[in-house]
Amino acid sequence: MTRAGWSIAGAALSLLAGSYFAFAQLPAPAFAPPAAGAHPMTFFITSAGMPGGANLHGLAGADAHCTDLARNATGDKTRYTWHAYLSTQERAGQPAINARDRIGAGPWYNAAGAMIAKDVEDLHATQDKLKPQAVLDELGRQGTGSGAAADLRDQSWAYMQTHPGSIRHEILTGSQPDGRAFSPERDHTCNNWTSEDEGNSPLRARTNTGPGAEIGQPEIGSVWNSHGISGGCSHEALARSHGAGLFYCFAIN
Repeated sequence: MTRAGWSIAGAALSLLAGSYFAFAQLPAPAFAPPAAGAHPMTFFITSAGMPGGANLHGLAGADAHCTDLARNATGDKTRYTWHAYLSTQERAGQPAINARDRIGAGPWYNAAGAMIAKDVEDLHATQDKLKPQAVLDELGRQGTGSGAAADLRDQSWAYMQTHPGSIRHEILTGSQPDGRAFSPERDHTCNNWTSEDEGNSPLRARTNTGPGAEIGQPEIGSVWNSHGISGGCSHEALARSHGAGLFYCFAIN
C-alpha cells in the first residue's frame, strides 16, 4: 500500500475506533458558553442517540457517548467525568445498579448555567423536577422537541433523523421514579442496554411485556424519569412512542 493509502486507512480506523458521536448528528451551532459567572455545564440530554437504539453497549458505552458529546461541544477534555443516568437490572452474577447512585452528588447545571437540582434527593423530589425548558442538550438547545407541532410522520425513525426539532420526549432511564432499578422479572432496560429486540406489543408500547426500556418524559404532568415502557429496543420501536434513544448525562465530579 502507498503512503497515501496507509494515511487514508489510518484515518478510517481512527474514526471507527471512536465512540458513536457522529451517528445521526445533523449540523449544529457551536457550543454557546454560559453567561459570565454562570456555572459550567454539568448536565445535558444527548443531542443524538447511538446506532443500536436502546443497545448502548451497556453502561460503559452510554458513559462514553456522554463524554464524547460533552468534550466535542465544549472542548473541555479534563474537567469532568460523565455518566449516563441509567439503571441496570439484576442478572445472573450481576447485581442491579441504580441510576441515582452513579451520577455524583450534585449540584448540576444545564448548558445555560441554570441549576436543575442541588443534590440527588432534590433531583428526585417531584415527578416533574426536570421541566422542558431546562432539558438542554450539550449544545444548549432544548432537547426533547417540547412544543413542536405534532406530525403523523413523527413516530418513525426516518422522520426523526431528518427533523431534529420533532417530538422526542421519551428518554431512556431504566429507572423507577426514585432513580432505582426495577426488579428483574420484567425487562425495563433492553437487557441492560445491550438489546435491539422488538417487544411483543409493538404498536402499543405501554402493553408491551417483552423487551423494552423504561423511559422518562420531562413534560409538565409527566414523570421525568419513569413514565412507562417502550414498545421495544430498536430505533423504530422507540420512535413509535416519540423516542430517539436519548438519555440524560451528569457530571459526577
